[in-house]
Amino acid sequence: MRRLCFIFGIALLLSSIGGRAGACTMLARLDLDDVQYADVVVVGRVSGYHIVLDPIARERFKSLVAKHPGLWKSTKEPSGFLTDYARFKIMVDEVLRGNAPHELSVTWDNSTFGEPESIPSGPFLVALRDPSAPIPPLRGPSATGVPNLEPGTLTVLQAPCSRAFLFEVDSQEAQLLRQQLARPQQQ
Repeated sequence: MRRLCFIFGIALLLSSIGGRAGACTMLARLDLDDVQYADVVVVGRVSGYHIVLDPIARERFKSLVAKHPGLWKSTKEPSGFLTDYARFKIMVDEVLRGNAPHELSVTWDNSTFGEPESIPSGPFLVALRDPSAPIPPLRGPSATGVPNLEPGTLTVLQAPCSRAFLFEVDSQEAQLLRQQLARPQQQ
């Protein structure tokens, strides 16, 4: 039983390691209808983008390595964990849905692919949701999600194993999304 618990613990730890490898084995198609899950949609520029590293996951990994060094002889600390996320500000130029101040602080849990080290300032069309609101459905066979570590902060809309609703303002996706938002809502 003890061995089974140990193996389960290692499996749980390894499943939380995300980094650049990502958590999805297959990419789910982007569904622009998922914008229905957005509380706010804005056009704006990104500033102050940075990755927030999960210190608890790193400490757990180090503790596991210390307890069982033979298992980790050639393993170094992963570059990222599923519980890492990005935090940044959006300087809002236009509000397409909901209400937003001129400056928004937001998070992005891109556990599907791992957060990029940096992103350009944009401008971007960004759909955001309240982390306590329903997430878009799981479409990928290996879709995963983690709780938002800043529950009071809007987060970039992204169905697990799909692309984020963070589009360059001149992209085809942004243009299609604008058209979709301009149509009258069906009740």
